[in-house]
Amino acid sequence: MTEINFHGATFEQSAPSIRECPPESGAEVAFAGRSNAGKSSAINALTQNSKLARTSKTPGRTQLINFFRVGEAQKLVDLPGYGYAKVARSMKEQWQENLSEYLQKRECLRGLILLMDIRHPMQEFDTMMINWAVEIEMPVHILLTKADKLKRGPAQNTLFAVRKQMKEAGVEDLVSAQCFSSLKRDGVEELKTQLTEWLTLQN
Repeated sequence: MTEINFHGATFEQSAPSIRECPPESGAEVAFAGRSNAGKSSAINALTQNSKLARTSKTPGRTQLINFFRVGEAQKLVDLPGYGYAKVARSMKEQWQENLSEYLQKRECLRGLILLMDIRHPMQEFDTMMINWAVEIEMPVHILLTKADKLKRGPAQNTLFAVRKQMKEAGVEDLVSAQCFSSLKRDGVEELKTQLTEWLTLQN
């Protein structure tokens, strides 16, 4: 498997919709999640660059599709955070439309990293994203973030419960899951392995 230098990640561009995205080429993996799921923190932990993806005390700041280059033809994509209460309904609907269109029409997209706060997994938005992905047979890897907020036992119980839910829904072949902590850097190597597998897939 080709080695990918995640630590050499660089910001490429932002796009308000799929029409402004960079041209289709190579392979990319998208990161999606509710506004407070810790998406930017996870990307920064993965790349060991605390300034790469903009973190904010105000959830919902990422309103654009942000592209980061991690190789000659590989990109990570930070999708707009979703579900923050202080954002106007019309904007929420616009984001939802952009997310749906990006997932369904972006040919070079290889997989989706779906982030959920381990204390509040499988909210309405998470289910919606999984359903969209499964519909188009897009693989999903769930990151149960902020795992440091729970003791190991309860964290593992949540992970098992999510995996069981995927099995019962008959989508365990497409949807995998792991615990993750940006703060402790727990789960970073497992995430790198999954990303490398997807990003080095040939069409």
